[in-house]
Amino acid sequence: MNPLQPQWQILPSLSVPLWFREIVKRYTPDSTGEYAAQLLWQRGIQDKDELLGFLDANAYHPSSPFAFGQEMKRAVERLKKAYETKEKVTIWGDFDADGITATSVLWEGLGQFFIPHLQLNYYIPNRLTESHGLNCQGIDQLATAGTQLIVTCDTGSTNLAEIDYANRLGLDIIITDHHTLPDDRPPVIAIINPRYFSNNHPLFNLSGVAVAYKLVQAFYETYPEIPQQPLENLLDLVAIGLIADLVELRGDCRYLAQKGIEQLQKQRQFPTRPGIAKLLEYCKRSGDRPTDISYGIGPRINAISRIHGDATFAVELLTSRDQERCQQLALETELANTRRKALQQTVIKDVKKKLDQLDLSTTGVIVLDDPQWPNGVLGLVAGQIAQEYGRPTILLTTAETEKLGENGVKLARGSARSVNQIDLYELVSSQKYLLYRFGGHPFAAGLSLPLENLSIFKESINQKLRQTVHDISLLKTTIEADLVVTVADLGQFLFRELKLLEPCGMGNRVPKLLIQNCWFDNIINYNSKDLRGDKIQYIRTKFEMYDEYSNQGFPGVWWGHYKEDLPQNKPQDAIVELDYNSYSKRYEVRLIAIRDTVFNLETNQQNQQGMSLLDCRNQQILETINPDYNVLKSCPKTWNELHQIYRKSQQQETKLVLAYSSPENLNSQQVWQQLVGIAKYVSRTQESVTKQQLTEKLDISDRSLNLGLETLSHVGFTLSHKQDQLQFQWLGEVSNDVQQKINQFLEAIEEEQFQRQYFYQIPITILKERLTKSLN
Repeated sequence: MNPLQPQWQILPSLSVPLWFREIVKRYTPDSTGEYAAQLLWQRGIQDKDELLGFLDANAYHPSSPFAFGQEMKRAVERLKKAYETKEKVTIWGDFDADGITATSVLWEGLGQFFIPHLQLNYYIPNRLTESHGLNCQGIDQLATAGTQLIVTCDTGSTNLAEIDYANRLGLDIIITDHHTLPDDRPPVIAIINPRYFSNNHPLFNLSGVAVAYKLVQAFYETYPEIPQQPLENLLDLVAIGLIADLVELRGDCRYLAQKGIEQLQKQRQFPTRPGIAKLLEYCKRSGDRPTDISYGIGPRINAISRIHGDATFAVELLTSRDQERCQQLALETELANTRRKALQQTVIKDVKKKLDQLDLSTTGVIVLDDPQWPNGVLGLVAGQIAQEYGRPTILLTTAETEKLGENGVKLARGSARSVNQIDLYELVSSQKYLLYRFGGHPFAAGLSLPLENLSIFKESINQKLRQTVHDISLLKTTIEADLVVTVADLGQFLFRELKLLEPCGMGNRVPKLLIQNCWFDNIINYNSKDLRGDKIQYIRTKFEMYDEYSNQGFPGVWWGHYKEDLPQNKPQDAIVELDYNSYSKRYEVRLIAIRDTVFNLETNQQNQQGMSLLDCRNQQILETINPDYNVLKSCPKTWNELHQIYRKSQQQETKLVLAYSSPENLNSQQVWQQLVGIAKYVSRTQESVTKQQLTEKLDISDRSLNLGLETLSHVGFTLSHKQDQLQFQWLGEVSNDVQQKINQFLEAIEEEQFQRQYFYQIPITILKERLTKSLN
């Protein structure tokens, strides 16, 4: 059992401007659009033009491929020379979904200029024997076969030794890639890599397939009379690679993914790519959702190299128009994916057994090895373990068949995945003196090292992490809930709102919904089956979810869990993702995590152990709070008010619990009119009122009330005191600066409203720091 349970965090509900909500409402005619507006604003989409471009691909203005400058121009000129002199060109791809689709885009796109299999070929390294990137053995093969120009995709930026070797053989190289850059520009004809842009550039996040597409687009634009097929025909391939590669879908990435999904969904009804149509059929999806790629097509393409090593036929699967051949290749792909699932589950079980023997309180980086583990699934398992245990994870195989190094040294090879914003590339790169090969980016990497270095590698990389993360116990993952909803909210209307955010990915994750005090019924778990009907050890549990707001259960699925993992006799808090099952034709939830509702505060206290300030904002758990604690149920209006409450708790030597919900939006004009109305009523009836009654009625601070009372004197009221009682009298003498005074009062109310939103949203650690300083 994992002792490092993730922390839960509920993102605050922000005040969204009316103009923004009205724009979103245009795209949600069947609902208010409030949920979608809240999420978009929360995620920083707060500019009108950016919002329109985000929601509607047709309103977005994509960047020119020539934004890559001289590098793109050099690449086009070199391709032009190859075309005119009928040189032999080879695409050097990669074996994952991004690399396979990038190869396919170049194969079809450049195939409009070069004769396929005669002037144009492609080379996909073997995952199990060659690993990622260029290698000298493969370069030798291409040179012997007469290749004069290599165009890489999704690889090559850091293969400096291999580039030098190709140059010595007289081969020119154009690199299209998106991985980490070397310190110096490699000696190639052109290197088209978006990492040269600043991180806020609309092209910065392009994946390998999107960079390949930009090269084809530039060549199309330069010689528009030559291609016979529209450039847009490549966009479904681009969408598959983009979404499968988990890049941040912003800027041109989002635009290309949106347009690509439009192209992809045509494949079920009017298939121009029989291989893709068959894959969609096998995964029981329609192609109109990004999850059809991330959970369907993408894993199947990746499974080819994970199981077979050689993924060369994947390009044929995606690009061939031969229906019978594509059906055969799609069947092979589906069976490989079935095998991948079974192997993945086996390795996960093995890894967790090894983790039970580790002291995770002193382990910063999980590094495990086993001679029986198949290298092809280690990246998937490492990613799952990293998320579940909150630690960067490196899994290695030391099988007898492992490739030997140049000096005949036995190697351990495997994959690494990061978590908690730890830069994995920098972390592993710090150990490069122990490694044989290494490549990747901040979130994922592949590596190999001599077996004799493995022990010191484990110790050294953990020591390196401790230099930057001093308290390893804080390395817990956090599950963020974007919205709090009820079971009754689930369904078509909410789904359509959330769909506005698609395609989701890094930087724009799938919205996670928190459902409180819910329970589960009709729980059944299944083993998945392969095409032959044989069971595989890939468990999913189906259920129906209820809460006090629903009379009817809502269906859901929990992947990788048995029915015993779902408590049936006590209420739970659940974090879910809302989905549409196109095979079953129904809306359902995908369960992400659960916890006991009655332990909400206890969990919060554990997460904040030793703190005199507990954060229970926007959590309906007052009945579970320790009666000895001071509980702040309403959002403070000023720092002074909060300082006084906190100081009192410190003097009483007890904890202060922030248990208030999102403050109600106050309309300053309405507050002013309400204050004037009260003053008129008291004047007319000759009654009296206290300041406390006024602050509670108007829901404003003492400071704002005093300013309001002063403003009343400028509009014709006089104020008299009898002990703590206030009386008003209307004289009608309005001062010359009355509007200025009213504006000052309105500004004070608006500032107070801003301050209250701040107290609701501010991270608890910063709030604690400021309050502590106020006592010193």
